[in-house]
Amino acid sequence: MCLSPLGSYPRPVPIRIFGVIPAKPFILTKIIATLGPASCEIPVLTRLIEAGVRVFRLNFSHGTPESHLQLLTAARTASEQGGIPVGVLGDLCGPKIRVGKVIDGGVELEMGQPVYFQRDPIVAGADPEAPVTFNVTYDRLIDEVEPGQRLMINDGNIHVLVMDKSEDRLIGTVTTPGKVTSAKGVNLPETKLSVPSVTAYDWKCADWAMEHGVDFLALSFVRKAEDVIKLRQYMKRKLKGRLPMPIIAKIEKPEAIDDLENIVDASDSIMVARGDLGVEMDLAAVPIIQKQIINMAHAYGKPVIVATQMLESMIEFPTPTRAEASDVANAIFDGTDCVMLSGETAVGKHNVKAVDHMARIALKVQENVASEQRRWGTPPAKLQADRSRMAALAHGVMTIVRDMNVKYIVVWSQNGGAARHLSKNRPTLPILAFSSDQQSLRRMTPLFGVKPMYMEQPADTEDFIWQVDQLMQEKRMCNVGDALLVVAGEPIGKPGSTSNIHIHYVGDYFGGRGA
Repeated sequence: MCLSPLGSYPRPVPIRIFGVIPAKPFILTKIIATLGPASCEIPVLTRLIEAGVRVFRLNFSHGTPESHLQLLTAARTASEQGGIPVGVLGDLCGPKIRVGKVIDGGVELEMGQPVYFQRDPIVAGADPEAPVTFNVTYDRLIDEVEPGQRLMINDGNIHVLVMDKSEDRLIGTVTTPGKVTSAKGVNLPETKLSVPSVTAYDWKCADWAMEHGVDFLALSFVRKAEDVIKLRQYMKRKLKGRLPMPIIAKIEKPEAIDDLENIVDASDSIMVARGDLGVEMDLAAVPIIQKQIINMAHAYGKPVIVATQMLESMIEFPTPTRAEASDVANAIFDGTDCVMLSGETAVGKHNVKAVDHMARIALKVQENVASEQRRWGTPPAKLQADRSRMAALAHGVMTIVRDMNVKYIVVWSQNGGAARHLSKNRPTLPILAFSSDQQSLRRMTPLFGVKPMYMEQPADTEDFIWQVDQLMQEKRMCNVGDALLVVAGEPIGKPGSTSNIHIHYVGDYFGGRGA
């Protein structure tokens, strides 16, 4: 590791532009938005990106391969047109049990109403003279559910108590009423199911995601670390030496909490999937579990996403509730790397406003953290114990950032590794991560504090610093004299070569004020 100024290097006459153009503040916490009927057109996606979205979620629980491709293509196009790298996350269904088809408009279940569940396909509510009968997507439901156990529909909003069963159907009574529409989720917190963690449909979706270059893959209903390992091994075999997609383990089962540390260790990232987690477990425990998951992810330096019902009311209303605003803020205070919107952007009436509100909340928290010097900027104990070269370099960067008035951390991170190490330390200023590889740029999009930026590979470190200097002035991101902390290596672009720290002052080309 060395601290060195930019030495003499023949260049064209440099530009010197004074005065920073006020720009939209950079938000360290990343926003993920789910694609759907309300967010499928390029103009809408462009507005979502402008509002702050940096990752789009493609939910494989809904739609067809054709509709998924349309959404993926639209997301890529909007990203390219805006010149902003945006990742796409493919979310596998997992063994999610859902009701089948329901008549348009849904079926309203009333307290004490008898309800039937059968194996054969049926459109629930189609016959107004007959008892409401659903079929579900899990063939063994009738075999494994026993009288006295509960079925919970639509994220636990509707409860049905099973009273009796026969060879081909369950007979239940509604104990918590509500409306059921097609494909709503079914949870069975009191029933031990034999359903596999990765279903046949999940394997097909994983194949599709690999074929079409999806950037991340989320695995639902993870129960143990072996579920993640199995998926990673499958992708490695399929990709034949190519780098598999990073795997995001969704924590939403009690079994996952029991094996949390091993799951975090085996995964690339973690999602706190509060919808099913709050149905499968005691609702009162979810806030505590959320903090435990975030802390464990931090301990291992893994990005963490908090999801589900963050601004749920904005599906219908143009402003969030105060409780929702506090929920988003507290997740960010706790140290989540990303906050995710689901129905708010997929089917909501105010999807762009939802992103805008989330961005404003994140920025307010960010300003508060920076002023109070809270937990951000302090690497976890496990990272401090990491003796690798890149870990030591990242720790050195954080020490300098705390001691100097630095405008940006700048890093050449061809494959994203250096940016990931720097992000783990959660600095309170942006990391400008440059690469000439578009896939690497997209895979850096969920990283806390990282702003991925494209640049053709420079000849060497001095050339890199020169180009960054000119870019900062052209885009009015810096004033002449602002300090940049530059992290790179020689030969530049070679994975694992990052080993140098440079302090560069914008507009200073021959070392004068370098330190």
